[in-house]
Amino acid sequence: MNVLVVATKNQGKISEIKKVLADMSFEVVSIGDIGIDIDVEEDGTTFEENSMKKAQEICKISNKIVIADDSGLEVDFLDGAPGIYSARFGDPEATDDDKNQKLLGMLEGVPFEKRTARFVCAIAVVFPDGKAFVVRDTCEGFIDFECKGNNGFGYDPIFYVPEYDKTMAQLDTDIKNKISHRAKALNKMAEKIKEYLPDTNCF
Repeated sequence: MNVLVVATKNQGKISEIKKVLADMSFEVVSIGDIGIDIDVEEDGTTFEENSMKKAQEICKISNKIVIADDSGLEVDFLDGAPGIYSARFGDPEATDDDKNQKLLGMLEGVPFEKRTARFVCAIAVVFPDGKAFVVRDTCEGFIDFECKGNNGFGYDPIFYVPEYDKTMAQLDTDIKNKISHRAKALNKMAEKIKEYLPDTNCF
């Protein structure tokens, strides 16, 4: 079984990826599992650039197949902000709630129909032989007027999903795992990896 390294220490991401790749012959591990303890600087101008840089750096060190993601929230009224800076929105010590409150403040007085937004996830996969690709997907919605729900993190409590009339943080985990930007991007990634398998000797 070949090892697939996920460029994260987040066990939630690891579990999600393991589920998506369950029918493929991979042992999914985190960078921590193989003794890599570095933080790759995310200095790209797009989600795709950041995810590819992380995957390439870890691939050089590990000589394994590596996947890395970069994700965030784009608000149309704010010209796409916070975008690639979603995780670093506000003060360095800002909590998730601090970031949500800052964003709500920036949208004060903006009517619902103009609060369109999307979660974006770009996932890069890099192979030891140099082959690489990036997939991207989104989850469309609106920014609500206040935080609602506890089943989530980050911007989930203010991200309203009209199809369910709930914020992302109010949705059941099973639903979130079907409609989220990361879940959809992961499924795209899994299909794309299968196209590369004959050339990468993964089986």
